[in-house]
Amino acid sequence: MELNEFVAHFAEQFEETDASEFTPATKYHELDEWSSLVGLSIIAMVDEEYGVALKGNDVKSSVTIEDLFNVVKERQ
Repeated sequence: MELNEFVAHFAEQFEETDASEFTPATKYHELDEWSSLVGLSIIAMVDEEYGVALKGNDVKSSVTIEDLFNVVKERQ
């Protein structure tokens, strides 16, 4: 699993935010488009792409995309 690939999959869950705004250091909770619905999309994407079941708290407690990537990586 590559970090840049994870960031790209993460960015695909956002419809209005330009993909160029997403980096490993992006604090995704601060994005205008962030919502609980996007959070659920991310949980579903991680399950489908990486076979890892995240919980809502995993998404809430992670600050950056890289933080969430590290959670997924630990559980693979």
